[in-house]
Amino acid sequence: MSLQADRWIKEMALKHGMIEPFTADQVRHNERGEKVISYGLSSYGYDLRVSDEFMVFTNMNNTLVDPKNFSDSAFVSMKTDECIIPPNSFALARSVEYFRIPRDVLTVCIGKSTYARCGIIVNVTPFEPEWEGYVTLEISNTTPLPAKIYANEGLAQVLFYRGAEMCMTSYADRGGKYMGQVNITLPIA
Repeated sequence: MSLQADRWIKEMALKHGMIEPFTADQVRHNERGEKVISYGLSSYGYDLRVSDEFMVFTNMNNTLVDPKNFSDSAFVSMKTDECIIPPNSFALARSVEYFRIPRDVLTVCIGKSTYARCGIIVNVTPFEPEWEGYVTLEISNTTPLPAKIYANEGLAQVLFYRGAEMCMTSYADRGGKYMGQVNITLPIA
């Protein structure tokens, strides 16, 4: 990435639809002037928002967590402005933004420090070259207390790494199993 990474991200988002919807500034207050957890364009990255769609994990119907056989009955689905994650549990959510990653770019999605300092961790995950879709986000509450997540506010930062050349085989070339996801997507073995 060059020293003008934020300009490159803005150009790719506006001209090529790399991030939709795209917020060209760092937003720290809502339309009513209230503080929000920031989102939008940042240095070398973009702070994505979490939507109001959540799937909160419950062990009520399960005795084992198995990534090869993970049932949606392990979750309670909800649409809410504030999601409460039980102690030592997790939730899945999706991003507000839809991403289209160029063939010469790899991203890493990391949690924002505002949440991390409260013991709320967003799993680190890459968006591979030519992957596209809404991001399914895994949010862990590592604390012994319930944790609150605010919909339509910042949750994670996407860092962009541009290669010197195009990758040989992209996520699209491989027919990646999470390509084009529009909803919260459970593990696919």
